[in-house]
Amino acid sequence: MKEYNIKFGEKEISVRFDNFAEQANGEVTVRCGETVVLAVVTMTDEDVERDFFPLSVSYEEKFYAAGKISGSRYTRREGKPSDKATLTSRMIDRAIRPKFPEGLKREVQVIVTCLSFDEENDPGVLGMIAASLALHISDIPWNGPLGSVRLAKKEKDFLVFPTYIERDDSDMDSVISGFFDNEGDILINMIDGSFNETSEETTEKAFDLGGDIIKKLCEFQEKIKEEEGKEKADISISPKEDDEKIKKEREKEIENELKDFKIGKEYKEEIKKIKKRAREIIEERYEEEERGKAFSCFEDLLKKFIRKNILEKEERIDGRKIDELRKINCSVGILPRTHGSALFERGETKALSIITLGAPGEQQLLDDMELSEKKRFMHHYNFPPYSVGEVRPIRGPGRREIGHGMIGEKGILPLLPTEEDFSYTIRAVSEIVSSNGSTSMASVCGVTLALMDAGVPIRRPVAGISIGLVMDSKENYKVLTDIQGIEDHCGDMDFKVAGTREGITVIQLDVKIEGLTKKIIKETLQRAKETRILLIEKIEEAIPQPRENLSPYAPRIVTLKIDPEKIGDVIGPKGKTINEIIEKTEVTIDIDDLGIISVSSQNEEAIERAISWIKNIVREVKEGEVFVGKVVKLFSFGAVVEILPGQEGLVHISEIANRRIEKVEDVLAIGQEVKVKVIKVESGGKTSLSIKRAEEGEKR
Repeated sequence: MKEYNIKFGEKEISVRFDNFAEQANGEVTVRCGETVVLAVVTMTDEDVERDFFPLSVSYEEKFYAAGKISGSRYTRREGKPSDKATLTSRMIDRAIRPKFPEGLKREVQVIVTCLSFDEENDPGVLGMIAASLALHISDIPWNGPLGSVRLAKKEKDFLVFPTYIERDDSDMDSVISGFFDNEGDILINMIDGSFNETSEETTEKAFDLGGDIIKKLCEFQEKIKEEEGKEKADISISPKEDDEKIKKEREKEIENELKDFKIGKEYKEEIKKIKKRAREIIEERYEEEERGKAFSCFEDLLKKFIRKNILEKEERIDGRKIDELRKINCSVGILPRTHGSALFERGETKALSIITLGAPGEQQLLDDMELSEKKRFMHHYNFPPYSVGEVRPIRGPGRREIGHGMIGEKGILPLLPTEEDFSYTIRAVSEIVSSNGSTSMASVCGVTLALMDAGVPIRRPVAGISIGLVMDSKENYKVLTDIQGIEDHCGDMDFKVAGTREGITVIQLDVKIEGLTKKIIKETLQRAKETRILLIEKIEEAIPQPRENLSPYAPRIVTLKIDPEKIGDVIGPKGKTINEIIEKTEVTIDIDDLGIISVSSQNEEAIERAISWIKNIVREVKEGEVFVGKVVKLFSFGAVVEILPGQEGLVHISEIANRRIEKVEDVLAIGQEVKVKVIKVESGGKTSLSIKRAEEGEKR
């Protein structure tokens, strides 16, 4: 079995064709360290009638890859994909989809499976490389290859294919995908990155480095294809003659209609009128089975009309200039009982964002193939059908909802206070109540407003915007600020950028063309920065800074630090002590391994009682102190008295009274309250008490 290898510094990526999936159109195994992924691609033998390209991409996490047994005690197998797996599937899809030939009607499926995971090397980016190579050497029509690289940055150094530890300790964690064209230029077609307020200049440098690595990976794949590649299948993807004839019959009539099209805010009504007239004519002239083909030319010609106006006149369909932002409205304190709320409006796009604050124990537990950790900030994005005026079933969150939620989460996360400064668990929810373009970036703005309304001390406001593109050639293109739905549909890219005045916090790029030049990326980042600052100014007009006080309906949290060796005393045997505190004070208590205790409740008096109880448990008793304690045990030689919660001492029979006592039971009873004085504290924690000396002290 032949193996192909390529090195990037200390990292070596190896490729093998193990012929595991011999009935598929293509397969490859890619390895880095002890992380191994398998990519398998298949295509149907017949065309399917769809109005979109039927591509499906799945990234499969297998717990056995990390030596784990997954699931609950009742179902020890993988269930639905984790959010991480879903996001990786989306990332691979976004990179490979633009490289399929337009008009391909065969169903294509790409399945990437992580077979082995070493907890150092990311299987996701290896999966992207594997998917590209499996398609490239297969007989499936695809204009590859693609290179993909993950970059991190620590101080001034960029790290190529970083480990998980390096990524956690980095100012940047970005996956970049692209290829080089016939002229040798690098074109970027997918970006998915998190940044810690990184400047545009540094980001561009990262993309330049990524481009160099992408080129090497593409050349590497081309060499492999020469030896391992199959001949591409000869599939006719040109339109049928009958379809073309119908379209040509309709083109002139529709073009005449579009000549009188009035651009401006009422463009939707104009489109509806033309669509209605087109349908009426089509229904008169064509049989039912031909009507869909006839009407499709309307969509094509409308798209050409919109693009031509932008390229030749810099006229957008709603009358805006190419760098003009739609009207912005920001409102806070929308909902009375929530902990924080806001409405962000940008044109017809409206995001209603809500904040809920919870105790540290309400953090989300992540347990997937790659991670076992807690998550204190969650952003959930909902896209109900009424937001676009549709009627359809409401189901659980899909890939789009998960992806858009994560964009917002990544964009805001670097600006949140540390857990030490603000120990709350934070859940943000964005309800997209109206949608006309870039709802994910609207949710970033909405959540920023809601966080400030909730009194969460974020360091600075975050805002996001989507930049579009209409491109005829490398030289002839227009970059569009704040694209709306129809421009996203008819345009060539959706370049989302969020950040602060200081720098970028998240980028996500999708393209419909093959890729973007360095010049376009630079111009886009600059345009996004200018617009982002305008949005931040609008946010600060609505709420200049986080509120000083939390909502009265939010829980209060008080933290204290104890000696970690005392944690067992607070918890007690089988949790007896901590459960008693919780039951009697009606609070929530969370303890971490470092001895940080968080007590939360909406009742501040209850918190004070619980804190006092805990302090008494962990306080160190000193000689000479006097307590009123309770007798808990009797022995022939003395009695055990509880002087503080969880802390006891021994009163020897000789220290009970200033007289001889035959039996302890003659003087003391279990449950009896007595005043005692601490007469000795030994290094092992044993405490000696005296009743008679406490009484003598009173007499004096």
